[in-house]
Amino acid sequence: MNRLALVTGAAGFIGRHVCQILHGQGYRVVGIGYGDWPAEERRVWGVDAWRNQKISIEVLESMTKAEGEPEILIHCAGGSSVGISLEHPRRDFEQTVVTTADVLEFARRREGRLTVVYPSSAAVYGVVDGRPISENAPLLPASPYGVHKRMAEELCQVYAMNWKVPLAIVRLFSVYGPGLRKQLLWDACIKAQAGNFSFSGSGDEVRDWIHVSDAAVLLVLAAEKATPVCPVVNGGTGAGLTVKDVLCCLGRLWTPALTPNFSGKVRHGDPPCYVADVSSMHTWGCRPEADIGNALADYIRWFKSERGV
Repeated sequence: MNRLALVTGAAGFIGRHVCQILHGQGYRVVGIGYGDWPAEERRVWGVDAWRNQKISIEVLESMTKAEGEPEILIHCAGGSSVGISLEHPRRDFEQTVVTTADVLEFARRREGRLTVVYPSSAAVYGVVDGRPISENAPLLPASPYGVHKRMAEELCQVYAMNWKVPLAIVRLFSVYGPGLRKQLLWDACIKAQAGNFSFSGSGDEVRDWIHVSDAAVLLVLAAEKATPVCPVVNGGTGAGLTVKDVLCCLGRLWTPALTPNFSGKVRHGDPPCYVADVSSMHTWGCRPEADIGNALADYIRWFKSERGV
């Protein structure tokens, strides 16, 4: 009988890639989250069973009665962006902190038999001037999204320390790839389609871009590295690219080619540079493989297919 893995937020951008990898490793994958997910589509992503339900301790316990006890739980559900958290901070708290508390309580009741991976965010570091950012850098989040991620991390560390729950935390940097219907690349393609390739900011903001497939590999690997010590690892490439570089590349790949222009107005709270120190990730034996040029071409093809362009 296949081992069981549970993925919260399995229908989401990162969650479905995590499911696909787990399935490929021989796990029977159960997903929990919002939305109707047709069986044919979810099976493409390796999801054997799907529950369209809010994440709660009651739902998790009910799931075990129907599906059995999972060995791994990767908690991909939660708030999804800084912008949304600024518009709906309480909702972001409930989606991120409350669901994590329920996941950890569910794990505590398993008395060490359930491994939990928590995908956190570089947003916990806040506005950082230096680079690269190591895992022991101060945590000074500047948005509700970052604050709630930090709170969720602290809960993980408390449950690991007090109840020996095997845990690992992965702080993901700028995750991108086909299927992401928000943030820079989506907005850029919308603007390119409209013929108005203008952006706020200076374009000199530096980000560490990690492809979703590489991020998912790291999250699944983290389940092998999880312990009651609760290791924390950055998820990035260690190589920063400016927003201008990325948009220039995307613009060259667009038909007809476009050149981005920027307002020059620095956005409040927008950190000038986010690049991960990835030495810990390398120690785990994980090195991102995606080439951003090829990945941007893939993203444009996906976007045009989605939009019928």
